Amino acid sequence: MAFDTWLIYLLASLGLSLTPGPNSLLALTHGALYGARRTLFTIVGGVFGFSALIALAMFGLGALLQTSASILSVLKWVGGAYLLWLGIQLWRSPALHLEPAGQSARLGNADLFRQGLLSAMANPKVLLFYGAFLPQFIDPQRGLLVQFVVMAATFASVECLVEYLLARLAFRIRPWLAKGGKGFNRCCGSLFAVIGVALPLGR
Repeated sequence: MAFDTWLIYLLASLGLSLTPGPNSLLALTHGALYGARRTLFTIVGGVFGFSALIALAMFGLGALLQTSASILSVLKWVGGAYLLWLGIQLWRSPALHLEPAGQSARLGNADLFRQGLLSAMANPKVLLFYGAFLPQFIDPQRGLLVQFVVMAATFASVECLVEYLLARLAFRIRPWLAKGGKGFNRCCGSLFAVIGVALPLGR
């Protein structure tokens, strides 16, 4: 990948990462609940999920999904159901407390990683987006594997930075969130549920 092309891809990746979505919302929520350091497990899980979707898009599954409505439909309903379930879990969560993050944590590190991973992979629209987005930057004269490593590493780095900053922001305003902790959980849970319901219904 030429350097100028990479710079354009870097800016595009930054714009994509700054767009609100389930993983940024999850990083915000976990940052408030568990602190920025533990939220890194959530963020890394999401990055693994996004990297897998980038690989699938680059190596042809994106085209397969675009031509197979039944596969896409199944993925949409499965992904929507997971996001809806996650929203219900957040809605039912108790209000935030101001104990140290380690004492108030209810999920283990593996659970945080898994939620980040599944949240990233639950939206097949992301795969379709990558299927249309990545070809704009692929050089057919160069090795696809090397380009995948560069593009996945670039996006992963940008996504990590953006989500980590969100987690730190959420933890810093934790006292303010604690005053309306139940409302915060219900707001985030509602957003997840809306995304989960809208996902299977979208074209």
